Amino acid sequence: MAIKWRIFSHSLITKIIVFIITIACFSCSITMFINLIEITNSDIDIVFGDNYYSSHGYINELYNLTRYLSQLIITYKSQDYILSGGTVTEKDFEIEKEILFSEFQNNSNKYNPNWSREKNYEAFERYAANKILEEKNRLIQEDLKKFKSYLKKLQNLNGILYYISDGENEFTNSPNKSKEYFKKYPSYIVFDKSDEIIFPNEVKNNPEYNWIKNNIAQLVQEDYVMYIAFIEGPLNDRIKEWEKNKAAVTETLYIIAYLLAGLLISFIYLVLVIGRKSFNDNKLHFNFINKLYNDINIVLCLGIIASWFGAMGFVFDNDVYEIILPITAILGTLGLILVLSLVKHIKNRTLIKHTLVYTILSRFFSFIKSIYNSGSVGIKIILIVIGYPLIIGLSFFIFVLGLYNVILVILALFISPTAIGIALWLSLKKVKEFNAIKEGVEKIKNGYIHHKIDVSGNGEFGKLASNINSIADGLNKAVDNELKSERLKTELISNVSHDIRTPLTSIITYIDLLKKEGLTSENSEKYLGVLEKKSLRLKFLTDDLFEASKASSGDIPVNIEKIDIVSLLTQGMGELDDKIASSGLKFKFNYPAEKVFVKADGKLLWRVIENLMSNIFKYALRSSRVYIDVLDSDNSVSIVFKNISSYELNINADELMERFKRGDESRNSEGSGLGLSIAKSLVELQNGEFSIEIDGDLFKSIIVLPK
Repeated sequence: MAIKWRIFSHSLITKIIVFIITIACFSCSITMFINLIEITNSDIDIVFGDNYYSSHGYINELYNLTRYLSQLIITYKSQDYILSGGTVTEKDFEIEKEILFSEFQNNSNKYNPNWSREKNYEAFERYAANKILEEKNRLIQEDLKKFKSYLKKLQNLNGILYYISDGENEFTNSPNKSKEYFKKYPSYIVFDKSDEIIFPNEVKNNPEYNWIKNNIAQLVQEDYVMYIAFIEGPLNDRIKEWEKNKAAVTETLYIIAYLLAGLLISFIYLVLVIGRKSFNDNKLHFNFINKLYNDINIVLCLGIIASWFGAMGFVFDNDVYEIILPITAILGTLGLILVLSLVKHIKNRTLIKHTLVYTILSRFFSFIKSIYNSGSVGIKIILIVIGYPLIIGLSFFIFVLGLYNVILVILALFISPTAIGIALWLSLKKVKEFNAIKEGVEKIKNGYIHHKIDVSGNGEFGKLASNINSIADGLNKAVDNELKSERLKTELISNVSHDIRTPLTSIITYIDLLKKEGLTSENSEKYLGVLEKKSLRLKFLTDDLFEASKASSGDIPVNIEKIDIVSLLTQGMGELDDKIASSGLKFKFNYPAEKVFVKADGKLLWRVIENLMSNIFKYALRSSRVYIDVLDSDNSVSIVFKNISSYELNINADELMERFKRGDESRNSEGSGLGLSIAKSLVELQNGEFSIEIDGDLFKSIIVLPK
């Protein structure tokens, strides 16, 4: 199951399916939300309402009704009142007269600029009397139009009774104007000189009730009377409609919540898997879309968002809500592709570097830097020769023009000395670098190969100094390698002599004893056993030396083939069961669940593993654990052997790889010191790598082979 998940989790088909799910959840949730706002007139809070009386719809209906009634009774009163000019205030009239006076002042030949404002205003009132009267009539007609529109809205009320009066004027659609009559209905509002009653009480608990209080504040102050009541039948219809809408809105919001959850989960999945082929894939894979610069990508994303809002404006203006889903899906798809491209660059840490602005600035500064740092001395001299006169000429030109401008004069006086100073500084710097290189070469030539030429930078002199220092370092390394080679040769002769002389001395000694005591001696069998053991030891040393010589020279046939490394190790470990049991060591074998194949020669590879296992049997601390790990990476497979040494490892890992080197400097163990060297040569013949690591008494051998 786990293997199938790894196969399908990052497959292209899975990514496409999840991408489609993401766009579907995004488009559907936005479309449903916009349609919900339109249907409910932005009354999404309906889901939190306890009943109809605390709803936005009920309060809004009351608010509009109280606004119409208060405007009618306070501002307009009656048609006769409007026609008599009662609604046109002195302030409004003066404002309109001022507008007409401005026109008179700008356009009329009757206006005399030599007169005072008062005199011109008197002339204006005299000559523009008809226009002033027309303007006043226009204001009266506008108020009359508003008055009639309010009356028309009151006539269209469904199931609502009202009565409002200031003692002289009144507006009502009720057959009975008494307070008690209005209180008989299931919902009512009563405002008069003595009472302020709102029923039911839930209305007062609504924060939007303050809107209504603002409408009737002046009514209370003026001791006006206003009664409003909702007839039971239409009110019940409103309540049922509200409950139906609440249920529908609640259901829709749940669906939107599920869609948003799906959107979040699918988007997080895409963010995690985008650019990778598996969870163990450390490399990001880019496509042609990811070549788009990130700053251009961000601009396009903002453009897509702006386009969507523009499209929504068209939808609202033309009532074409059916196109919201396809528009959102198309723009959402483009936007998600761009966003996932940004996610890839965030993972790759190239969000800033892969921008057009960064690229342009980087190339510009690299170009300027390359001219100075990487250019030849000749190019720099040319730049100085051309640039210096240009700067001087520019400063002189500014000086000539600056005769009329003090700031330019100061600028010119500043540029000329600065240009001269920069030229002198560059020249002195180059001369100093050249002298340092000359002195350094002289010292190295005389044998001071540890001397370093102190010239930094990426210019020609800097590179020359770096190359000379590299030559000196090379000489140092060559001398050190030669000394090390001489030391190793001496140690090799000493170690080989010691390892061969020890069994040879025993053979000579016991042969001499046999000569003295005779073959019939009671010790002869013992002496022959020692001779056999020492001669076999001498043969073993000779064979190892011969094999090491063949392995290092490459004179061994190699047959590279596809090998299941786990099977090879498990089968080989089975053959060594007896040795493992007698060694007292506990082996821990860790490998991947699936098969791991390498390119290698099976026989040579098993010879390497045998050598390493032989070392473990000889040198591992008794009753300790031995770990064998198979590690699968992108292009190679590593086989790691780890054990605790029974000897104190006071030796460098590189030296231990040398021939005839052993961890036990006393050389009391049976090894030849060639095992690691042979293993390294055999692994390299199979195009692999072999290394060892020492950490205290922990000894680690590592074989790396190509997959």
